[in-house]
Amino acid sequence: MTTTSRPAGSRISRLLRSSAGIAIAMAVMNVGTYGFQIVSARLLGPGQYGALAGVMALLLVLSVLQLGLQATSARRIAADPEHVAAVEAAVLRTGWRLALVLGAVTVLAAPLVTKLLRLDGLLPAVLLGLAIVPATVMGAQAGVLQGERRWLPLSLVYLAVGVPRVILGIGFLLVWRSESSAMLAVLVSTWIPVLVGAWALGRHPRRESSVTETEIRRDVLRETLGSSIALLAFFAMANLDIVVARSILGEHDAGLYAGGLIVTKAVLFLPQFAVVVLFPSMSTGGESRAAVIKGLAFLGSLGALGVAATYLLPGLAIIFVGGADYAEVQDRLWMFAVLGALLSLLQLLVYAGLATRGVATKYVVGIGVLLLIGLGATASSVTGLATRVGAVDLAVLLVLVALQVVRHRRDDEVTPAPAS
Repeated sequence: MTTTSRPAGSRISRLLRSSAGIAIAMAVMNVGTYGFQIVSARLLGPGQYGALAGVMALLLVLSVLQLGLQATSARRIAADPEHVAAVEAAVLRTGWRLALVLGAVTVLAAPLVTKLLRLDGLLPAVLLGLAIVPATVMGAQAGVLQGERRWLPLSLVYLAVGVPRVILGIGFLLVWRSESSAMLAVLVSTWIPVLVGAWALGRHPRRESSVTETEIRRDVLRETLGSSIALLAFFAMANLDIVVARSILGEHDAGLYAGGLIVTKAVLFLPQFAVVVLFPSMSTGGESRAAVIKGLAFLGSLGALGVAATYLLPGLAIIFVGGADYAEVQDRLWMFAVLGALLSLLQLLVYAGLATRGVATKYVVGIGVLLLIGLGATASSVTGLATRVGAVDLAVLLVLVALQVVRHRRDDEVTPAPAS
């Protein structure tokens, strides 16, 4: 029996240590996040779930510092392995400081969040501020692991994000069905990947460096903030429509819109691993064009399949959304799948811009955010809001595609032809 179990364990270990393991871990993480939304929608109903969806959308928007830290630390460590100890120390210290500041500001803004999202009380908004602290710290830890190409512990961190959230979410909501209970589950579960990351980093001795932590901490902060701006713009586009819905639609319709967004998030996040896998190639001049084209083709095909499946099988899709309570939006779920497909392509192009240090991307997406809020505020129905959001997403997508075409043509012009 031992002779058969060891090869199986060895194969699993090798898989988790590879980029394929990262893809699997991220898929499990996204399934867990999606499962938490399904459970919450079913147990809370449209009214309370609409409030929870608004809080979770803000959590995603605030998590851009987490992603900015991860991108910065991974790039710097991979590019400067001789000074990994100093970079790691600077990134982790910067991560904790940014996390505590962001958490404190969010807690102080709890009354504003409560009023904006029409929550029943301050507690969900306060829990939001507390949850953003471990979420931000995890970004710094994940970036260090990614930069050192330690795929196994990074896979474990990703698994620790999704699995505990859905398990704790079910348990907390069965005891107390409210948006506060759901956010308490989010807060507790968000500390688990931080503990996993701390364990992984503690087991790996730091290499000596001739550069001190203080010499690079300011550069880490500057680069993190720059990357976070572009990611903030994207996540605002991907999540502020539920905030608009809570502001302009009635509670019931806003809840229906939030239920439809479960489909949007599924189409957006389930293939997210493709961006992680393609990002290194997009950062390389010779591979960038092919990587972007492959990504657009792959994500576009998956998005089209998701839209077709939702259109042809709305009865099956509504089961995953939340059941009979959301039946009014069943025939319009394909529209939310379209939103997810567009956002998936937008995310790829935003990261393509970050990979080449492009400055135009954040401005284009930022204008898209303003258009989404402005046009979305003129809607008076679920369909009207979804249509306006889709139009803005498509317009921004076309502009970003055009920017990629222009950039690659410019690169072709400045790159000398190979000698014959």
